Amino acid sequence: METQMNKKRNFVTGNRKVAIIGAGYVGSTIAYALALRDIAREIALIDINEEKTLGEVKDIRHGIPILGTTDVYVGDYSDCENCDLIIIAAGRNRRNNESRLDLTNDNIKIIRSVVDSIKKYYTRGVIVIVSNPVDILTYKVSKWMDLPDGMVFGTGCILDTSRFVRSISDYVGVSTGVISAYVIGEHGDGQVPIWSHVTISGIGIEEYCESVGLQWNEQIKKDIAEKTKNMGASIIAAKGRTHYGIATCVCVLADAIINQRPTIVPVSSVLKGENGVNDVALSVPSVIGPGGVQLRIKERWSQEEYQKFLDSAQKISNKLKEFA
Repeated sequence: METQMNKKRNFVTGNRKVAIIGAGYVGSTIAYALALRDIAREIALIDINEEKTLGEVKDIRHGIPILGTTDVYVGDYSDCENCDLIIIAAGRNRRNNESRLDLTNDNIKIIRSVVDSIKKYYTRGVIVIVSNPVDILTYKVSKWMDLPDGMVFGTGCILDTSRFVRSISDYVGVSTGVISAYVIGEHGDGQVPIWSHVTISGIGIEEYCESVGLQWNEQIKKDIAEKTKNMGASIIAAKGRTHYGIATCVCVLADAIINQRPTIVPVSSVLKGENGVNDVALSVPSVIGPGGVQLRIKERWSQEEYQKFLDSAQKISNKLKEFA
């Protein structure tokens, strides 16, 4: 059995095949979530630590038979050939009291090595960056891979958006399913919640709160925004890492790509002049489908929101210049 789990299966290439680079907490949890959702037909989990990877594979495989048909196995970089989706989750994780940008020095070196290995076998497929700082790494991987626009993108603010919706739900006391809201810009301290587009069952949040007698003012908005921004750090302080939230977010992206179910979410990709920003990877609402980022949606935000987005772009641009 161990021999089989270490050996690549001979499935028809290009048929719901995923490679995940990095078998740490994030990568292995993504593999587990994809298997539970039965999104991929086969998942190659790739990591320099093959013993740990084998342990993760065994653990995931033991729960699959009654839930789905996904085949999860220990892979190597040759398994990146003919993938529909390659997920990069390698690199050092954020420690307590670190910002995501504090990971830049270490993770640029690690991800450059990963990309060099992928390029030897890459033939097709979308590449999704999960590793942090995701905006910096998305930009770098896009340049290193030199693929058509949208084929490389980062998870960006999809997780921040999920946390934002949850925070609003907790305050107004209604299901997350009736809340429409999103976050743009940097996946980090420069994130920008778009309050001007937040609705509850299609009703603007200010109008909704007024109609149900719920207090609503600038301080409440600030408190929710700060709670959202600091949620990752608070989880790391409590348990040392975050991995469940991002894994479920990646499932949404994988489903859109592999099963051709386009969705609109704020993810990070190299902007081409959208909203006045060029040659920086940031999150904006984007149509995700089989070709990756198929369209970046241009929306009207408030002047304050737009300025914060420009400030976020300048911050990331300045950081990129340190690694030109």
